[in-house]
Formats: sequence, structure tokens, C-alpha cells
Amino acid sequence: MSDSGAPKTSLDPMSARPLYVQLADVIAAKIASGELAPDRPIPSENHLADEYGVARLTARRTAQELRERGLIVTVRGKGSFVAEQPTGDAPEEGEPNT
Repeated sequence: MSDSGAPKTSLDPMSARPLYVQLADVIAAKIASGELAPDRPIPSENHLADEYGVARLTARRTAQELRERGLIVTVRGKGSFVAEQPTGDAPEEGEPNT
């Protein structure tokens, strides 16, 4: 297990934005960049809490926020997984492929 020290994006506890929203934005950016691939699990609540130095309840609220944004799906007894995202690469209906 490699320990790269502090997370790449630190959270600001003094910000007016709640920590769970800040952490949800960090995870959303990882999903958008492909670091967290579709249909793959995201880190557990306990792992997120340890990695980002937040309470487990904050990590749980982060997962709820990501579900509300449609970025993850949670399967009871299995965990939370990155939801399939529509890509802009595939031609949509009515869009020419030439």
C-alpha cells in the first residue's frame, strides 16, 4: 500500500461550503477524470473518512450527495459503485456520424 501523504485536494473546514459537498466535488472530479472508472467501486465510507480526515457521518453524507447527483449507485451489502456516465464521444440520435 503506497502512502502518498496528504490527499491531492485538501478540504477546507473553514469554508462556508459543507465538508461533504467539498468531498463530493473531489470524488466527482476523480470520476470525471477517469481515475474512478464506471462500474468500479468507490472507496468505502471508512476509507474516505480516514483518507480525508473527516467523520464517518460526513463520508456517508458525501455518498448520499453523489447518489443525488447520479454519479454513484449503492448496492446494499456490496458497496457504492461509479454509475455509467453518458459520453459525448458517441453520436446521439439525430447527430450525423460524418
